[in-house]
Amino acid sequence: MKLKLLFFLTTLFFINTNAQNYIFGKVISEDSAEIQDVTVINIRTDERTVTNRDGHFMVSGRAGDELRFVKAGYERIVKKISKEIIDAPINIILKRETILIPEVEIKRGLTGDLKIDTKNLNRPKKVEKLIKDIDQYIAQKSDPRILAARPGEFVQPKGQGFSIGKIKNKWDDIDLMGYLHSALGDEYFINLKIEKPQIEHFISYVLAGGFERKSILKYGFCSDADLYRFQRFVLTRISSYRAPQTQR
Repeated sequence: MKLKLLFFLTTLFFINTNAQNYIFGKVISEDSAEIQDVTVINIRTDERTVTNRDGHFMVSGRAGDELRFVKAGYERIVKKISKEIIDAPINIILKRETILIPEVEIKRGLTGDLKIDTKNLNRPKKVEKLIKDIDQYIAQKSDPRILAARPGEFVQPKGQGFSIGKIKNKWDDIDLMGYLHSALGDEYFINLKIEKPQIEHFISYVLAGGFERKSILKYGFCSDADLYRFQRFVLTRISSYRAPQTQR
């Protein structure tokens, strides 16, 4: 009986220790305005998300983790997560960065002394030669090869143009799925309760749900903003994906 009780308590402790929690919160400015598109990073897991237009965010974590909040124009801050923070939403206040004004060079005025004024106002010969060489270079005509289109680059013809058919995208959905899987990593999807063999199937399910990717496929480039937009879209599709197959 004692052995069974010890096993039960050990199992309960293990579950509580490793349970996956979600941290909810809101990011505001010093004047209490909601801040959108703040990057929230769990430093331990490297999981990332961004705040919505109301400043709210949700990220997985546990007590002891540290969250980093990053947005251009604001000071970065790091918040250590305690048990009390996990039990209730948190408010994060970002302060604007101090902008340093560059120094202004004060030029010397005329003193009336010809020797001193000549030394102060006349530029050195090396500077004069450099300025002259730059002016000559600018006056030269550009080599047509510099302005020519690079291999594979589409150039709009002059005049009314002509139809050349559909321009092929640089990426397809398979390329995008591979990039999203690589960029976010297995841990991101596992934290969402998506088993490793089902990760690419889940990404395909999210893309089929209406994720806008026309520009990504056209240029073969997924920016950080696109990656964060995909993460926000994932939150709208995860519940339906977990539902029974008959309800999809």
